Amino acid sequence: MERHPAVYILTNRPHGTLYTGVTSNLPARITQHRQDLVPGFTQRYRLHFLVWFEQHAQMDEAILREKQIKRWHRPWKIHLIERDNPTWQDLYEGLF
Repeated sequence: MERHPAVYILTNRPHGTLYTGVTSNLPARITQHRQDLVPGFTQRYRLHFLVWFEQHAQMDEAILREKQIKRWHRPWKIHLIERDNPTWQDLYEGLF
């Protein structure tokens, strides 16, 4: 199975609760989040909307980037999202 490491940010609404994650299969992982199959934070806050993602060549690069973004202040994350997705569109459908 070919892997495509990616870092992603989910929300429940524009400027709502944010979650940063990393995965090797972005479409499958976002599908799991949307169906509330991932227990914990994303399920509790119903974080179903993919508003930003970044693909990487290697998983270790993606993990480092995820850790970096998780340390950021909220306004920095919002700027990152709005730089590429100013209207906070759900990017999920574009994955297929």
